[in-house]
Amino acid sequence: MMKVSDMQKNPMDVFQSEAPEVAAAFNGLIMSLVASKGLDAKTKQLIYIAMKASMGDQMAVKAHVPMAKAAGATKEEVVDAILMTLTVSGIRGVVTCLPEAVAQFEK
Repeated sequence: MMKVSDMQKNPMDVFQSEAPEVAAAFNGLIMSLVASKGLDAKTKQLIYIAMKASMGDQMAVKAHVPMAKAAGATKEEVVDAILMTLTVSGIRGVVTCLPEAVAQFEK
């Protein structure tokens, strides 16, 4: 059973502390995807942002917008990636993820 204090922690930190072997395997998978050569880093980040926005995953979008920016993504590209979710999953991802994503370009 999770404690209230665990709910306030970074979920990935809890994952790492509670299941270190599984977290290490998951991190290896992520690193292999990062290292793949088919898409550049910016495109990968934009796709990931779109997929997570489609799910309404605000935390993941918030975490990945700075990575997309660091890879050269513009505000317009991030906005378009999030808007692409409209035809797949409706308005949910746009209304839950777009405001924070845009705010990260205004800092």
